[in-house]
Amino acid sequence: MIRNRLFRQLSKSINFILALVGAFALLFVACEAPIYTPKPRAYPKVTYPERGYQMFERASCPFRFEFPTYATIEQNKSAQATVESSCWFDIYVKDFDVRLHCTYYAIENKTDFEQLWTDAFELASKHNVRADFIDTQPIKRGEATVGFTFDIEGASASPYQFFITDSTYHFLRASLYFNTQPKIDSLAPIYAFLKEDIQHIIATFDWK
Repeated sequence: MIRNRLFRQLSKSINFILALVGAFALLFVACEAPIYTPKPRAYPKVTYPERGYQMFERASCPFRFEFPTYATIEQNKSAQATVESSCWFDIYVKDFDVRLHCTYYAIENKTDFEQLWTDAFELASKHNVRADFIDTQPIKRGEATVGFTFDIEGASASPYQFFITDSTYHFLRASLYFNTQPKIDSLAPIYAFLKEDIQHIIATFDWK
């Protein structure tokens, strides 16, 4: 009898100790700092405007082209704009705070033409410092090459540039600039959208 009673008391004590240990274990787990799972990187949703085009035609400029209806023409106030100042302008897209800088030059002679052609390639190549790659493509009118596009991949301030000329009298150069720090991932969809508009400008560009 005594032995059974002692055994039952010992069993109760052991059960009490185990229950106490379990309670402390639960309390310890509950007090641990929560483990957070990092969320994937997200970017603000972009609402794209409906595509549409309008004609740019100015009496003082010897060219015309179609540009987006959601863009505006803003005069370039650069100090360098002198004789051709009325044909130095920005195509500004407010929705994305981005500008396509356009500068026109009249060709006086063969030397002028060669210098403008060389300058266009040199200005594009300057972005090689931060760019990963520059895809250069000719602009064709029939069998003739009348300019080039520069698709600049990587952290470049100007991801797209082009120039177009009649090789005799006229030369126009354009560069796309975002008014923000280049962020390749977040700007890529917007750039792809705008690139279609620039290609439309080139396709509809005509010397008067």
